[in-house]
Amino acid sequence: MDGCKSLKLPLVDAEIAYIADFFSNDEADRIYTALLDELSWHQGDVHVFGKWYKTPRLQAWHGDNSLVYRYSGKALTTEPWTKTLIEVRSRLEAAGFAPNAVLANQYRDGSDKMGWHSDDEPELGEQPVILSLSFGAVRDFDLRHKKTKTTHRISLEHGSLLVMKGSTQKFWQHQLPQRKREKSPRINLTFRTIIT
Repeated sequence: MDGCKSLKLPLVDAEIAYIADFFSNDEADRIYTALLDELSWHQGDVHVFGKWYKTPRLQAWHGDNSLVYRYSGKALTTEPWTKTLIEVRSRLEAAGFAPNAVLANQYRDGSDKMGWHSDDEPELGEQPVILSLSFGAVRDFDLRHKKTKTTHRISLEHGSLLVMKGSTQKFWQHQLPQRKREKSPRINLTFRTIIT
């Protein structure tokens, strides 16, 4: 990926690579600020054990026209691409990827989180490619094997890219745990390809 150092995580049943410097610090600062202003941020709802709750983060769903993504009991229809999202997607395309949508999460501080899950919805296909970009505060990212319960933790840095592909979503779950001492915000962009 053009001058970036890629680290392959040594996990069975997974294809995961981490690129700490996918965007330079200056690029990441600029992108972070633009995303705060450009995206259609809202606090969504999540369906857990038969009840609806407000998500512990802000979200935005952007992509190609009329794509629908079913996530945690809700159907999301895309908002149009913004100037900055087009720029970021172009960088991913130059690296050989072809996403058609992005789920953005804004973690306002360390109290905001994402629970254990796999990105294994039917519209992502059998072996989805999830491209996770981080901007802002460094946060821990946990992985857990569904059968063996083996865990792995990595810190996702400002401007980094985590690529999860192959059988990763079939065998592994992931989460972004709470870190209440963290007071700074973070934006995560998870680009993916919705199969229509």
